[in-house]
Amino acid sequence: MPVVVVESPAKAKTINKYLGPDYTVLASYGHVRDLPAKDGSVDTEHDFEMKWEIGTDSRKHVKAIADALADDNNLILATDPDREGEAISWHLEEALRKRKVIKKDTPVSRVVFNAITKSAVTEAMQNPRQVDAPLVHAYLARRALDYLVGFNLSPVLWRKLPGARSAGRVQSVCLRLIVEREMEIEAFNPQEYWSVKAMIETPRGQNFEARLTVLGGKKLEKFDIATATAAELAVGAVAARAMHIKSVEAKPATRNPSAPFMTSTLQQEASRKFGMGARQAMNAAQRLYEAGHITYMRTDGIDMAPEAVMATRDAITDRYGAEYVPKSPRMYKNKAKNAQEAHECIRPTDMTKDAATLKISEADQRKLYDLIWKRTIACQMEAARLERTTVDIASQDGEVELRATGQVVMFDGFLRVYEEGRDEPEGEDDNRLPQVMEGETAKLSGSLAQAFTKAKDDDAAIEAAGGVKKHAHAVLADGDAVLGLQHHTQPPPRYTEATLVKRMEELGIGRPSTYASVITTIQDREYVRKDKNRLFPEDKGRIVTIFLLNFFKRYVEYDFTADLEEQLDDVSAGDRDYKNVLENFWKDFSAAISETSELRITEVLDVLDAALAPQLYPPREDGSDPRICPQCGEGKLHLKTSRTGGFVGCGNYPECRYTRPINGDADDSGDRVLGEDNGDEISLRKGRFGPYVQRGEATEENNKKPPRASLPKGWTPDSIDLEKALTLLSLPREVGPHPDDGVMIEAGIGRYGPFVKHDRLYANLKEVDEVFTIGMNRAVEVLAQKLATRGAGRAAAKPLKELGEHPQEGGPVNVMEGRYGPYVKWAKINATIPKGTEPEDVTMDMAVEWIAEKAAKGGKKKAPAKKKAPAKKAAAKKPAAKKTAAKKPAAKKAPAKKADDA
Repeated sequence: MPVVVVESPAKAKTINKYLGPDYTVLASYGHVRDLPAKDGSVDTEHDFEMKWEIGTDSRKHVKAIADALADDNNLILATDPDREGEAISWHLEEALRKRKVIKKDTPVSRVVFNAITKSAVTEAMQNPRQVDAPLVHAYLARRALDYLVGFNLSPVLWRKLPGARSAGRVQSVCLRLIVEREMEIEAFNPQEYWSVKAMIETPRGQNFEARLTVLGGKKLEKFDIATATAAELAVGAVAARAMHIKSVEAKPATRNPSAPFMTSTLQQEASRKFGMGARQAMNAAQRLYEAGHITYMRTDGIDMAPEAVMATRDAITDRYGAEYVPKSPRMYKNKAKNAQEAHECIRPTDMTKDAATLKISEADQRKLYDLIWKRTIACQMEAARLERTTVDIASQDGEVELRATGQVVMFDGFLRVYEEGRDEPEGEDDNRLPQVMEGETAKLSGSLAQAFTKAKDDDAAIEAAGGVKKHAHAVLADGDAVLGLQHHTQPPPRYTEATLVKRMEELGIGRPSTYASVITTIQDREYVRKDKNRLFPEDKGRIVTIFLLNFFKRYVEYDFTADLEEQLDDVSAGDRDYKNVLENFWKDFSAAISETSELRITEVLDVLDAALAPQLYPPREDGSDPRICPQCGEGKLHLKTSRTGGFVGCGNYPECRYTRPINGDADDSGDRVLGEDNGDEISLRKGRFGPYVQRGEATEENNKKPPRASLPKGWTPDSIDLEKALTLLSLPREVGPHPDDGVMIEAGIGRYGPFVKHDRLYANLKEVDEVFTIGMNRAVEVLAQKLATRGAGRAAAKPLKELGEHPQEGGPVNVMEGRYGPYVKWAKINATIPKGTEPEDVTMDMAVEWIAEKAAKGGKKKAPAKKKAPAKKAAAKKPAAKKTAAKKPAAKKAPAKKADDA
């Protein structure tokens, strides 16, 4: 009975259904070996020899496979059809050979399938091959490069830039894109210009908008109306003239559907339509693939298998009619950057099944499958047929002309099913125009006040994307029928995850399996934050980028990174030796590391301070030196670093404690004195961790820090006066002795918020104000409630969702509400639910995976399975049957989390 190995238990379960009892299907739980995180794992002195280690949590999986091979001497490696899947198969074969499990007569074969369906799996089993050496070499090269960059560059960052966490071969280039976009936005100087619109009424009483295109007999360019005065004159010129329809031109047009999804376009569209992050989208796609619903989701290809094309055309005919099917199939081709990832497009495995038919319960998977199904159906449908109309309206003297454009959908075609989202809004050509005829009169009528209101409402969205308000003023005339709108040119918008993936793809940086992990990594390391779906660089992200640009510029250049990717693609194609690639890279990179390691932190900061000077010290309105401290007026401002990132501080520290962030204006008032109390000066100060109040100063006689208190959440520096400061500094507040034992009850504010305390018992309060107002009765009640939920008297909390019995170990698995958010509970293991996943969307499969990961991370043993009747001794020696695909969950992450770039 052959032993078939795949990455995940979910995939194993699906494949086991198709292969039946004649095969033993086991999961490796992703990679079984990796480079140890220590010096020498890649030996640069000995031909880049790599020292692999089986992970602690992978040993039991390797043992399970080895035990199975002891009885079934036939190994079939069926991991994913890409470079990572090839590497997992290679690692597993190497590990088993070292254990001497694979003997000379042990058949070892590799099978691949692009979809987990019965036909695809069966066909793959009939066409085995050996592990592809060039793909493995490409993996080895990437893994070695990522190790050499991360293991050698990150320590330089730790020593030279406190607060910096790491650097990576691809992540640093991705971070550079975001930082440079932000610097473009900050350096952008908007240019004012005006547009003029008019509301035109036809002889049949219908209204439509038109924009001014000719003024004074001259065609207007974008910036010709530059001021409010010029706009007012233009509005007056339009309002004073009688108008007529000069011409009406209607042209037929067609619009073709978009190509089916590949990895990058799927991530982009999931972000546009659902606000999904790249990792969130790929996790959902991974589960859909493992369940057999879609084809493999890491691909650069957009071509469809011929049988899939015909099945799609049949589905269109059945659902929408023959008129929606083009005469000949649509063929999509692209030249993939990497041949090893040029698989088929991402599409459903069965085009007759939409999301409603499959009844997918998890929300992310349901939405993503619906998106993939619609895109695939649409890509084989007829084009949409449109009629685009242009109407020119002119004054009798020809001095003024206006133009209106619009379109009418004559046949919806693929638009009936799907329309691709857009990263930025389109123009105004989608309006449907009323019936007009050449030579007819056109009078000004109606109101454009609503257009002005809508323009103002758009300002918030424009600013969020990095723009400036474009509709600050307006000029209205003739009963609001003519409108002049002020605009400003806009800087490039901040990246979303979708537009960042698109830009990385354009530059040739990264590959399908890396996009999600790279973008997630720079957010996890707090170099970038996501706000309203836009990516903003944090201060430490800026500092790291400027450091790399000044000391390791070559290694964050877009062309260099793209060229290295192409070299690695050549390795995967068998056209280049991977050790030559490593040798060429390491020669220059090691020299750069050695040179930078000699620098002192002050030298590094001087270079960064000079590089960032235009952003850190913009010119002041009064013409004074922008580097002079606004608080003390004597010290010079300079870039400084801390473990939380970079900031600008006064050179007269500690006499002057002025600080401000590097990416924004500061409150130039700096620290301020609020008053005196018992001879001590009470001041409000700004620290690296936020504003705080302080009593007195540190003295030479008393070297201890003076009493301080941070401002609670919701308290702004502007609202703090002497009375509030003294209230904060007086904490903890004594409420009174507890009536049971006389021990003092105190109220205060801690790292987890407001609380009351009795002896060693702490109970949280909902509001900060309660700290100052809570009385004895309320305090005793809150403490009693806390005590009732502790120890032996603890009442069982009600689950948010009951998932049922653990499928392998038994015992209830529930979704609970915790202090730090929802979590999954089984036995003594509490596993946090990842951000972005709602408690009601959690399934048993997801819970089992998280529980297994938490058990391994914490080093905890799983709860014992339900007791069974003792087996006979003879039975104990008999090997366990290996029919089931689902083994005990383990800590190794599912393949969805694998990545090329650390």
